[in-house]
Amino acid sequence: MKSYNGKLLRVNLTEGTIKKEPLDEDLARKYIGGRGLGTKILMDEIDPQVDPLSPENKMLVMTGPLSGTTASTGTRYMVITKGALNNMIASSNSGGHFGAWLKYAGYDGIIFEGKAASPVYLDIHDDEVELKDASALWGKTSEEVVAALGGDDKNSSVLNIGPAGEHLSLLAGIMNDTDRAAGRTGVGAVMGSKNLKAIHVVTENRRTEAADPDKFREVSNANTKMLKEHPVTGEGLPTFGTAVLVNIINGIGSLPVKNWQSALNSDPDSFSGETMADERLVRNNFCHHCTIGCGRVVKMGDKVIGGPEYEPLWAYGSSCDVHDLDAIIEANYWCNELGLDAIGAASTIAAGMELYQIGAIPEADCEGVPLEFGSGKAIVEWTKHMGRADNALGKLMAQGSWRLCEHYGHPELSMSVKKQEMPAYDGRGVQGIGLNYATSNRGGCHVRGYTISPEVLGAPMLVDRTTTEGKAELVKVFQDLTAAIDSLGLCLFTSFALGAGEYAALFSAAIGEDISADEIMTIGERIYNIERQFNKLAGMKPEDDTLPKRLLDEPLTDNEASEGMVSHLDVMLPEYYKARGWVDAFPTEETLARLEIV
Repeated sequence: MKSYNGKLLRVNLTEGTIKKEPLDEDLARKYIGGRGLGTKILMDEIDPQVDPLSPENKMLVMTGPLSGTTASTGTRYMVITKGALNNMIASSNSGGHFGAWLKYAGYDGIIFEGKAASPVYLDIHDDEVELKDASALWGKTSEEVVAALGGDDKNSSVLNIGPAGEHLSLLAGIMNDTDRAAGRTGVGAVMGSKNLKAIHVVTENRRTEAADPDKFREVSNANTKMLKEHPVTGEGLPTFGTAVLVNIINGIGSLPVKNWQSALNSDPDSFSGETMADERLVRNNFCHHCTIGCGRVVKMGDKVIGGPEYEPLWAYGSSCDVHDLDAIIEANYWCNELGLDAIGAASTIAAGMELYQIGAIPEADCEGVPLEFGSGKAIVEWTKHMGRADNALGKLMAQGSWRLCEHYGHPELSMSVKKQEMPAYDGRGVQGIGLNYATSNRGGCHVRGYTISPEVLGAPMLVDRTTTEGKAELVKVFQDLTAAIDSLGLCLFTSFALGAGEYAALFSAAIGEDISADEIMTIGERIYNIERQFNKLAGMKPEDDTLPKRLLDEPLTDNEASEGMVSHLDVMLPEYYKARGWVDAFPTEETLARLEIV
């Protein structure tokens, strides 16, 4: 099929061998690519109960059929593996340039298996692929690795883990192009467990061919016009980045404060997108073939760096009650350099601050840097300790908030779902997003079903955020559509302006077949269900589909916009299972048969 290269790399790190294998076109047609196809291959090739940090686990780096095309945001790639953070399916997404470069080099994806005897990196120069010694790169930060491998060359892109991945931090992400991250679910620890430091891609090619180039150009141009004319993708995100959401979410009383003890911040402007644009912004940062440009390049003292997105601005700012923008920028910088998930790392520090607040973490454990809410020094120094694993508390925190809170006797203070920290929207004030967190296959996550779009931003229509009515079906639709977008190789942000019909038209022109909007949604549903089936086989229990007690039992107070609200998960969850055709959290045999999952 056109828009695919028809070729995968299989790298056995134990044996040091590299094979080029044909892409199974039937599977690609059924699961699209990226997240979907990667999950299907993983399901077929490993035991879901495998230890995620053992050589028996596999890690896939997958592109989609629209990665490397001229479609706006056509550059995404996915890392699919069994996650180290929670022993469930992991699929982490990133932009930048790497996904397009891998596609241009001639490969739809890479399957890594086994474990190298010593540190290595994979060097890809179009048809020439080789494993090389990475001993000199071990211990290096993201910026240092990119510089050492020549990743600033226009024909080159580098994916790598930082020291956090080497130390097997369960919060370790995978970086590419210095400051872009496949950040969540502990994928960096899986990569580190394989002694794989980096992937370096050099390509002279810049073309991915569509089956119908004229039609693809026509559809792509029409979609780009919609993106530029939409108030979110054409104005809000380009002007203020994702941090445009700080004041919006705080305005509805749903911006978590002090590890979710409340949800209305007294000084959101101290870390808002507007303030960053006025005081720190150097320029927008565009991923390859992106027409939105939500990324930030900012000043950090005399250094110019990739700036924080909305999530770390919230997590280091509001959740840690820090109002020092310079400290937040520096803490986020160290997440990127050391290879930490910025949501997980900052939220773990926030949990540590509440543990310290109630006296559960003693002063002596803090080694001179108290975990005090509001401390800019604490967020910077403890991010470094987590990434470098250079003291006892830092090593513990590097395993995430659930394990930290359990260790100190208060697991209820971990604001996580399935051991993964929730992002920056309080599910008490926004009912649908709470249901999405609870049912996300990879744990607490907003980008698996971003109902903030209709519940807050009014895209494609505004629905009442405070009610449970209709939220089960809404969450299902957004989860299924997102699975398809991730598999195509596009950015989720395009869904502010585009719907299933636009994605179907792009995919149709790309592969030369007539794909309907309904079929796109069915494929997305198939992907979501096979992920859930993987989790069932991996040992997930129905009770894992829940939220922290704080969201269920502690009403929001001193909050006019969301006063008295809790998450009504008990109402929504049974409706969601019915909409999905699941019983006790898992697909029935009839549902699996309908979706042709075997």
